[in-house]
Amino acid sequence: MLIRSIGAMLAAIVVVLAATPIIKKFAIKIGAVDKPNQRRINKSPVANIGGIAIFLGFWIAVFLFGEVGQTTLWMFIGSSIILLTGLVDDILDLSPFIKLFIQISTASFIVIVADIRIDFFRIPFNGDYVGLGPLAIPLTVLWIAGITNAINFIDGLDGLAAGTSGIAATTLMVVAIAQGYSGIAIMLIALAASAFAFLKYNSNPAQIFMGDTGSMTLGFLLAIMSIEGLMKSATTIAIIVPVLALGLPILDSTFSIVRRLRNGRSPFCADRGHLHHRLIDHGCDQKLAVRILHTVSIFSGGIALIFVLGFNLISLVSTIFVTGFMLATFNQFRALQKQNK
Repeated sequence: MLIRSIGAMLAAIVVVLAATPIIKKFAIKIGAVDKPNQRRINKSPVANIGGIAIFLGFWIAVFLFGEVGQTTLWMFIGSSIILLTGLVDDILDLSPFIKLFIQISTASFIVIVADIRIDFFRIPFNGDYVGLGPLAIPLTVLWIAGITNAINFIDGLDGLAAGTSGIAATTLMVVAIAQGYSGIAIMLIALAASAFAFLKYNSNPAQIFMGDTGSMTLGFLLAIMSIEGLMKSATTIAIIVPVLALGLPILDSTFSIVRRLRNGRSPFCADRGHLHHRLIDHGCDQKLAVRILHTVSIFSGGIALIFVLGFNLISLVSTIFVTGFMLATFNQFRALQKQNK
């Protein structure tokens, strides 16, 4: 598995680094650019279909080094539909309800045809099993559509969605390895490598955005792999770990939906109330805001890994490192706030 894992990681990185500049030129040529507005942080037009590079890097790595079976092929078809939906949205600006319909339809297709579903879960710290019965399909579809949109919602700052997705994929990858799911682990390695490699062009100041093309595809793949790698497991971590690994996007999207509904607006009506917007409004620049939110993701993922690995030396050292990084980051944030007063 080690050789295939390294091969998948290197293949994903090489493809993303090679494909992104080409996709950037193509995006500019066809006018697929993200223009500044009251919600956008960028000051000038930026190419916005970089998610194609992530998609290519991931799937080329999987087909070259992964365990390709029927389920993998269905995942490829499903993610291709989501990619094309995001691509059309980035170019033509689709209605949120059309996107949601396609997401739910694609998720339902995957759940039924590929038998990717959450049939039961084990209550944490209790041990009792809860069978979902007829609720298995709708709850699984809700999870897939929810995570797809959660990653899409946080894609508001340079490098935020790519870094957060990479951190989540890395967390899930470690858990998959610990649980013996080698096939899913290799896929998660490829996904993490693709997301992190994209940061070379997507970190502030971004040369290209992933767009809905990338954010929805990343969310869709993370949702499916969390089911295949963990949620179909009979262990206690089956529910806890995916929720913690994807804690930041889940938290942000939940707050966004509640906030919009309380204000009498559609939950899909974009606004400037996301966590990253609030940090910017409190005086953070993009780099500091992204660092804070990535730190939160790392911390949340670290807690998830403690559930799996226990309090051993690795988890202890990791916790100390992440805690120190968090304190340094938030101290910088507080200093910035005092400076702006």
